[in-house]
Amino acid sequence: MEITSDSVQKTQDIGKLIARNLNKGDIVGLFGDLGSGKTVLTKGIGSALGVDKHLVTSPTFVLIRQYEAKIPIYHFDLYRLNRPEDILDLGYEEYLFGEGISVIEWADKLGSLLPREFLKIELRVTGERKRHLKISAAGLRYKRLLEDIHENFGN
Repeated sequence: MEITSDSVQKTQDIGKLIARNLNKGDIVGLFGDLGSGKTVLTKGIGSALGVDKHLVTSPTFVLIRQYEAKIPIYHFDLYRLNRPEDILDLGYEEYLFGEGISVIEWADKLGSLLPREFLKIELRVTGERKRHLKISAAGLRYKRLLEDIHENFGN
């Protein structure tokens, strides 16, 4: 599924739509360069689940932030992660396979530690305000999730 956003608000709205379909234990992997909209999309996800969008910031210096919401959100930002093994000490698996929704910015930095099944969202800058989002699924659960997102996109 591919979507073009022409504003911060639309990117947040896409995040809200995605969030309506997420459940406990779901993992969303975000891929893209600096400034491609990963945190903006996460603000939309958080907002749909009851988190003030102003509280959702890039957790670059702490790697993980937890937001209390209808379903807890575990927001990872792995930009400063040097080696995938560096995240092992944080007990990251307890977050990924826990009671909340995990949103992982710079998910590619997990390397071989990236779960086999997750919702993959690739963001790319295509203009001053334009972003291209490509959403794909790894695993059966996420293929169903992607179908639900696609069906609800026009509603």
